[in-house]
Amino acid sequence: MHSPLEGWSMAKSLTGALIGVLIEQGAYELWQPAPIPEWQSAGDPRRAIRIGDIMRMSSGIRIRAPQDPDFDPSIGYPDHLYLYTGSVNSFEWAATRPQEWEPNTVGRYRNSDPVLTNYLIRLAVEGRGEDYHSFPQRNLFDKIGIRDAIIETDPYGNFLAQGYEFLPARDWARLGNLYLQDGVWNGERLLPEGYVEYATTLAPAWVADGRPRYGGAFIWVNGDGGWPLPESAYGMRGAGGQSATMIPTHQLVVVRLGKYTGARAGGQALNRAFELLLEAVPPVEQ
Repeated sequence: MHSPLEGWSMAKSLTGALIGVLIEQGAYELWQPAPIPEWQSAGDPRRAIRIGDIMRMSSGIRIRAPQDPDFDPSIGYPDHLYLYTGSVNSFEWAATRPQEWEPNTVGRYRNSDPVLTNYLIRLAVEGRGEDYHSFPQRNLFDKIGIRDAIIETDPYGNFLAQGYEFLPARDWARLGNLYLQDGVWNGERLLPEGYVEYATTLAPAWVADGRPRYGGAFIWVNGDGGWPLPESAYGMRGAGGQSATMIPTHQLVVVRLGKYTGARAGGQALNRAFELLLEAVPPVEQ
């Protein structure tokens, strides 16, 4: 129960929680323009991108990602993966990518947005004179009982919390329960009031794109009924079928971690388990 296992892109949702903590602490406002230093030149269109747009995967920043509908693998190595493997300053590299669309108009699953969010975390933490690498433990993990989390960095010490993290299943369940409890833990508000609603509301740019699956704070939403669960269900998702699913109607968090090569069979088994769980656990009176 203390073994840290890879969650891959579940780290994006962890990133969303960490910046939520900073917003609650007053370091940022959700809908302010993102103060990325590389975007502050006069006339730079990226100055219009808000923090809330970035966490909806709707910044409009251009990189090549395998999840893009028009992705052509013959062109070369995708930027989406380069952010893991390029041995570059990942924050600087993401911050120097150009604008492709106006923010909040097109939803695309691209690693640039969680990397930029992690950049904002480092800027805020170091800007107030605190240690960046201990920030997650001191400000979130210790608060909710997470003791075994590991977040990898690039060679410049930037957290690669778009997908290089290791947590035991019970720690993902703790993070899921923080969301079910509206961002409050043992009476202490860690996420801003209204933040869970933002995270679990469908991103307008994804709805406009015909894919009602993504919310805010890097949270997936059951908006198209793709999961055999109530429409209000939401969750964290990572490659290889790694997931934590929050089911508000039943006050349940269901965590599934497994081997990457077993993702297809694991997903099918998880869907059967969801159906059995909803039969076994009565809904909670709202």
